[in-house]
Amino acid sequence: MTRIPAQARLRYQEEMRAARSAADPAQRWTHLERAHILSQPDPWLHTGNHIAMLALAVRQRDRREALGQIVRIIVAAPGSLTGRYPEGNTGRTNVGLRQPMPTPPDLAALLHPQTA
Repeated sequence: MTRIPAQARLRYQEEMRAARSAADPAQRWTHLERAHILSQPDPWLHTGNHIAMLALAVRQRDRREALGQIVRIIVAAPGSLTGRYPEGNTGRTNVGLRQPMPTPPDLAALLHPQTA
């Protein structure tokens, strides 16, 4: 299992708190997406992030997103454990399950501090 750097873990927790407290649903999704990028190397955080995404999708009555999150909950931990996850992927159903995406520079610096 890959461990994420301490600063990335702290930012993950900040993003998850911000997602819970944001009044605007779009902002909640933004924070959850950023947390997802940070969580991918850790099976527990990664799965927990998808559970939070599922909860928000259910609250919004978004069936497509909810179903997609159920699939992602199933594959999150194995993907993290094997290192087979698409870096930068935001974790939403509007993005392919295996599609890598550019990682925002501030998050990349936290995930890979030796290259920053």
